[in-house]
Amino acid sequence: MIEKDGVHGILLHHRTADGQPHVTFVIAAQEKEDILISECPYFVISGSSASDEFTAKDMWNSVKEHGSFDHLDPIKTSMCSRPGSSIGAAIAASVKLAPKATQDISFSLAWACPEVKFSSGKTYHRRYTKFYGTDGDAAAALAHDAILEHASWERQIEEWQDPILQDERFPAWYPVTLFNELYYLNAGGTIWTDGLPPIQSLTAVGWKKFSLDMLNGESDDFNEMVRQNNTASDILHRMASVFERMHASIASNSAIGTTLLQGEENIGQFLYLEGIEYYMWNTYDVHFYASFSLIMLFPKLQLSVQRDFAAAVMMHDPEKLRILHDGKWAARKVLGAVPHDLGLYDPWFKVNAYTLYNTDRWKDLNPKFVLQVYRDVVATGDKSFARAVWPSVYIAMAYMEQFDKDKDGMIENEDFPDQTYDVWSMAGISAYCGGLWVAALQAASALAREVGDKASEKLFWDKYEKAKFVYSKLWNGSYFSYDDGDNKMSTSIQADQLAGQWYAKACGLFPIVDKDKAQSALEKVYSFNVMKFKGGTRGAMNGMWPDGTVDMSAMQSREIWPGVTYALAASMIQEGMVEQGFKTAEGVYHAAWSPGGLG
Repeated sequence: MIEKDGVHGILLHHRTADGQPHVTFVIAAQEKEDILISECPYFVISGSSASDEFTAKDMWNSVKEHGSFDHLDPIKTSMCSRPGSSIGAAIAASVKLAPKATQDISFSLAWACPEVKFSSGKTYHRRYTKFYGTDGDAAAALAHDAILEHASWERQIEEWQDPILQDERFPAWYPVTLFNELYYLNAGGTIWTDGLPPIQSLTAVGWKKFSLDMLNGESDDFNEMVRQNNTASDILHRMASVFERMHASIASNSAIGTTLLQGEENIGQFLYLEGIEYYMWNTYDVHFYASFSLIMLFPKLQLSVQRDFAAAVMMHDPEKLRILHDGKWAARKVLGAVPHDLGLYDPWFKVNAYTLYNTDRWKDLNPKFVLQVYRDVVATGDKSFARAVWPSVYIAMAYMEQFDKDKDGMIENEDFPDQTYDVWSMAGISAYCGGLWVAALQAASALAREVGDKASEKLFWDKYEKAKFVYSKLWNGSYFSYDDGDNKMSTSIQADQLAGQWYAKACGLFPIVDKDKAQSALEKVYSFNVMKFKGGTRGAMNGMWPDGTVDMSAMQSREIWPGVTYALAASMIQEGMVEQGFKTAEGVYHAAWSPGGLG
């Protein structure tokens, strides 16, 4: 039992099996002049128990009869659990009330599990240990602070939410959806470490397969390479030799705790799952949509995630993985490719837990990385971050050159699901990947300007203008075709066709298509993908045929994705289609958050 500042609490220490991190629970309440606190430190919940042991039934009867636990025998109620049984603890607060009087009593439940251990065996300290220490008894301090500070925390939350809640321009459903959607930052299998290497000695955890510590934006080797080479093949060829020469151990070259500039705060490292049933950390193709919540609310965490991916771009892991789609073998991760995810069993060390397809050949990951980096630089004004990750941005762009088969400045999809819609194939020039590529070229040019690389600024701008012209060929008079094929698939009306336009405008870049074409395409999507399905009460259908029916050609063409729907709504608002934008986003509210929804 504990007592500090009138806060009384009971600690329950849980010893886990097989060397798993231990857990401590605390239940506490604050004693005041008119509130008396008593404790029941032990009662049997379930399992075997001796005849004289104090049970849950005894605990409840005690409160019922006496109104407190003051009468309990401390010896009888201070025991460890027996094998096969579970125990609990309780706190009671006693008050005397006059008729019709009220009294607020604050209870706190906290738990501490200072370590997170992955199945690879690597163990890390959680972020809160920086403030509460690595002792499992930190739960007591957490419960104590929660009771003393919760009123202040609640007030700060209300001050944060109030401008939205009180803004009469917004419909009633909007704040409900806006704030509720943030649940996933906390409940998405989230892990936030202290940003330091694994607890084990560095020699014990082996080497991390990063080729270069390119997060130092002042690398002489890299700058010399940029001056002398403008093509992807030359860059990657030269990097191969540098890779052999500079491969270093985790102690000097890892994405864990070593990517910070001098004087920069170590904010820790952040992981979350794509879905509760989708076990991969920081799935980057969809983090592209969700990351706005981090950059707007927790910008340093977003920069931390970006540093991890910047380091991963420079990673080469030749370990062979069997690809589920065709049974062939592929390297886990090749130099220059942005990984699909940061792994599962051994994050940061073994990336790409996803193996349905070889994501090193996906066409959207590298452009999404470049766009997010530039957006984050614009949002934070952090030029040191820009310089730190610029080498990875350059290499990520160079890597994509191999997918421009005809050298017209535009990448081509390869007639398999080589992007986030991973059961929906694209071939040739596509509205989705092509638009992301055009926007990424402009972002790369703008980022080069920020870091003072004039040659690269011009290089990427020239490529941008070429690619933008090629992209315009997808225009069919009312929207941008799914891809440039000559079959029915190519006529699908994709809700996400202007993802590149959306991100470019969000970053303050020039639009990649003319305003009249953007508005026409969005009107088409609104009319077909939104309103022709359930009257606009579900969000945007990913794909629709020009005859007004759902595109049933693939599983994902007939799905509705909240992130895509919100992105589409934002794009509509950017183009002055405010009413349509809010109506589109409202569909997700009706499906997920309304009392009559599907949740």
